[in-house]
Amino acid sequence: MSYKTILVHAGASARAGHIAACASRIAIAEQAHLVGLASTGINPLMYECNAAAAGIPLLPQDLSGLIEPARQALDQFTATATGLGVASSEVRLSDDSMIDSLVLQSRYCDLVVVGQAGHGHPADDSLPQELILHCPRPVLVIPREGSVERLGERPLLAWDGGMAASRAIAAALPLLRKAALVTLAVFNPQQVYGAHGQQPGADLGAYLARHGVKLDVVVRQADDVGEGLLSLAAEVDADLLVMGCYGHTRFRELLLGGATRSILNRMTLPVLMTR
Repeated sequence: MSYKTILVHAGASARAGHIAACASRIAIAEQAHLVGLASTGINPLMYECNAAAAGIPLLPQDLSGLIEPARQALDQFTATATGLGVASSEVRLSDDSMIDSLVLQSRYCDLVVVGQAGHGHPADDSLPQELILHCPRPVLVIPREGSVERLGERPLLAWDGGMAASRAIAAALPLLRKAALVTLAVFNPQQVYGAHGQQPGADLGAYLARHGVKLDVVVRQADDVGEGLLSLAAEVDADLLVMGCYGHTRFRELLLGGATRSILNRMTLPVLMTR
């Protein structure tokens, strides 16, 4: 497996260029096609409502205030990707909401790259969470602060023996194969009966070794697994955290597991998640 199409949220935030740069470096390493997606937020339903409500305009006559920021974001994305040497890229402009656009386009890519919530645009505050819960592809979330100079050289894998974690680690294989060293973290293995065998992490370690992945296994105890993962990431100088996401939605209300919610709120390094 390799990443051949990478989808990027080309938003209007101050961090958009940094997010595009992170995605560009992966695209160059994987020889992948890079897609920058921006949204005006002008849903076709809004046009229909505007036409139906004669004399009560629901949309401004001049839509440039909604369209131009999205186009400028795509121009910035193109400049970043081209400047870093991405060989194949394109931009797409959507009129749907950003989350709906990303979920739709994620079906045709191998990896989605977005920024952490609160990175400068209020409309994007719940975007990473919703995207991880709805899209069928792995999502790489770039932290809202700091500079990501390395990505995937020293990954940290969160392993609890579950399906979500298994899918996340399999989805990260293109990055793991190129890593100098991978740390496999197993927290509180005694709490999940039958998930780890006699030696926690041994079976997954053997699986990854067959893929040419070099790794260390670390077994820890922690009351707060999210905090434990972030502390371990700092300890081993990790530049990527790979983990499964636990949660579901009811009428668009996000219900996330404790460790997932903790990581997405307090992350200080890129995080690759799948559900």
